[in-house]
Amino acid sequence: MSAFEEFELDSRMLDPEHTESDSDTELSLRPKTLDEYIGQKAAKENLAVYIEAAKQRSDVLDHVLLYGPPGLGKTTLAGIIANEMNVNIRITSGPAIEKPGDLVALLTNMGENDILFIDEIHRLARTVEEVLYPAMEDYEIDIIIGKGPAARSFRMKLPKFTLIGATTRSGQLSTPLRDRFGVLLRLELYSPDELYEIVKRSAGIMDYEITESGARRIAECSRGTPRIANRLLKRVRDFAQVKGSGVIDGAIAEYALEKLDIDRLGLDATDRRMLEAMIKYYGGGPVGLETLAVTIGEEAVTIEDMYEPYLIRLGFISRTPRGRCVTHLAYEHLGIPFSPRPAESEQINMFMPQDGDD
Repeated sequence: MSAFEEFELDSRMLDPEHTESDSDTELSLRPKTLDEYIGQKAAKENLAVYIEAAKQRSDVLDHVLLYGPPGLGKTTLAGIIANEMNVNIRITSGPAIEKPGDLVALLTNMGENDILFIDEIHRLARTVEEVLYPAMEDYEIDIIIGKGPAARSFRMKLPKFTLIGATTRSGQLSTPLRDRFGVLLRLELYSPDELYEIVKRSAGIMDYEITESGARRIAECSRGTPRIANRLLKRVRDFAQVKGSGVIDGAIAEYALEKLDIDRLGLDATDRRMLEAMIKYYGGGPVGLETLAVTIGEEAVTIEDMYEPYLIRLGFISRTPRGRCVTHLAYEHLGIPFSPRPAESEQINMFMPQDGDD
């Protein structure tokens, strides 16, 4: 399969969620230590203190909750914590733990001070979550033997361990579970300068020759997300190999991104189609989420999770009690003349002196 056929089979290029095509690349590019980890300065500095303090006490690291948008390196950071603590890590996800027995099997096979990493921890079943409470607090679990009237339970001691939970929706975590994490770290979207460093590092590891202008062009349209930056780097590499000299410079990066229909701010055809539909059919809004989903042929949850966050961060969309509205910044970016919405015009006229007023 050619690189271009692979691209056609991929999911949305700018989707920050993990895809199968990311697996091999991400494994080879993940930093192994905090010193190698680029960005997230505040979280990294605090984490270094917690790790060093635990090592000096020869104690287990407190339970850690990593939260923030997808693609920012939560799984990578969990692996770094295990390396820095010099312990083993077991990786699973919330949906994969279907029954309390699945979690019990994981916990009873942990070594002393080991790390259990649960991705998408907000999707744990409530019955599974309840098993975690005594395990996190007292390093013990309740096991029931037998059935019916003959059933009896006993409390089993566990080795001390660290639970690292990762979630893109911290608000969906139950309060009892969230309160049992001693370390809460929010990962923020990356700046273009940080993404530039990540692109340069990734290109070096993958042995791609890249110029400063090429790396900066990729970084600028990566939507603040390292996963997207690395994915775009692979696709621009394909164009550099086939249509260029093999070197990823500013010109070939510009050409490749144009072919991928990604503009200078990282908006793709779907982003622009959504904004243009809101302007063309609804005068820029307000428009309800379900109505907008039907208009552009997307699921409402897809718009809310994948498209809206970045457009809101750019200031292109605002949320109001009546629905979504397109701002004048989006009009300027699309090259469409801006005219205030009727509701805004009426609001402005309320405060303007009328004929006959004193």
